[in-house]
Amino acid sequence: MAQTLYRLSAKTVASIKEPGRHADGGNLYLSVSRSGSKSWSFFYKTGGRMREMGLGSFTAISLAEAREKAQAARRDLANGIDPLERKKSERLKPASKTFGEVAEDYIEAHKSDWKNDKHQEQWRSSLKQHAASLWKMPVNEIDTAQVVAALDPIWLSISETARRVRGRIETVLDSAKAKGLRSGENPARWRGHLDMILAKKRKKAGNFASMDYHDIPALMADLRRQDGIGARALEFLILNANRTQEVASAPWAEFSQTEPTWTIAGARMKMSK
Repeated sequence: MAQTLYRLSAKTVASIKEPGRHADGGNLYLSVSRSGSKSWSFFYKTGGRMREMGLGSFTAISLAEAREKAQAARRDLANGIDPLERKKSERLKPASKTFGEVAEDYIEAHKSDWKNDKHQEQWRSSLKQHAASLWKMPVNEIDTAQVVAALDPIWLSISETARRVRGRIETVLDSAKAKGLRSGENPARWRGHLDMILAKKRKKAGNFASMDYHDIPALMADLRRQDGIGARALEFLILNANRTQEVASAPWAEFSQTEPTWTIAGARMKMSK
């Protein structure tokens, strides 16, 4: 392997007209044909024979890019890898499927598990609409940031739909992994992953659960068997249908000692009157 690197300059490469091979160093050559066309080649010896690996034409590959390709080939050789064989194997690899293609495959494979056609169409339409940014992406390139970007706009505004879509994205990516189309953790996984990133839905404040009126007699009987001011206060509250705070904070002075009358101070009532 030639020891001197970077003998050529961009200006020299553009002006060379003499047919033959012109060395840049490190086994990188610019080949000029008799017709004047130029191309890059990397030469190396393996198994006792010399091999030539084409790197591309001069018009498509710049001097800097040719040097990068040659450097990558030298790294392969240093690691015991034949760069031409690697290039061939990569060319034979099937192109990665898109997220949409894997989703369609999953829907087709599982449509018999669903009760009706409506369910499979809901799957398809929800992903096409709310995961549109993922639909045409190679399934092996989808990461957490891209999943979050798809879900974030709908996460709080239509939260139930968003949660179904997240689950469907996770299922499609699991299917891709099972088929060897991707590896690593599922970026749509919820527990211990997206639950640390996406905002949690705020719970709506609701009223306290009510007791069925048929159960009131038994409750009252139970309260009357209990000692203590708490039981008396709750019994009093039920019989008078007042607000809890009005009873809990009532001073003894509001209760008449001679008449069955309770006069609540206006300032203590909800409307302050």
